[in-house]
Amino acid sequence: MLARIENDMLDAGPRRSAARERFCVATRTVRPLSDLIRFVVAPDGRVVADLKRTLPGRGAWVTAKRGVLAQAVRRGALQRALGGQATVPADLPALTERLLERSVLDALAMAHKAGQVAAGYTKVIAALSSGTVAALIHAREAAADGVRKIAAAAQRQADAAPVIETFTSAELDLALARPNVIHAALLTGHAGAAVLARWRSLDRFRSDSDDGRGDAEARTTDPALGS
Repeated sequence: MLARIENDMLDAGPRRSAARERFCVATRTVRPLSDLIRFVVAPDGRVVADLKRTLPGRGAWVTAKRGVLAQAVRRGALQRALGGQATVPADLPALTERLLERSVLDALAMAHKAGQVAAGYTKVIAALSSGTVAALIHAREAAADGVRKIAAAAQRQADAAPVIETFTSAELDLALARPNVIHAALLTGHAGAAVLARWRSLDRFRSDSDDGRGDAEARTTDPALGS
């Protein structure tokens, strides 16, 4: 049974597949696709993260946790899975984290273009009053007083909005195409939901409370892995 799983460690490329689970080459468990990141060999021979799961070539999958990925790099699991000629950068976990950060900021820029971001203290308070806030965003250097006042206004909402404090003001400026962004609100809608989904993926990646072995969703039995 284990031999069958090891034979199915790699997918056969990014083509559409009915598979909903894959084998993590680091933890040697089968997990849902939502818990994993796909890695492929780039044309220059370096292993890179394929967050969108669209890059050509066979792919290996790793549980989407920074600690698990570091383990895969340290123990050579990715190199074994993708072939001895593949070069696995020692800083692959950091590179992958930056890609995840970039994906959140790209989604935030798209949400802004879709009119689903309110930037600035006054607009955030107004959005909270209208009940259209899906998440609050504060720059990392935001003053405690402003954060506290917005939190007090948010308490009047029926449902608590998640708070994103991941990015600097400079990063938010670039995403929202305006200067000095300290506070913003992500509004409800498809574009806003995409930002939240990517931010949660980044948050999970940074959290090593789950090492990929004790999850109730993980299985070592042989699933019907797709190609």
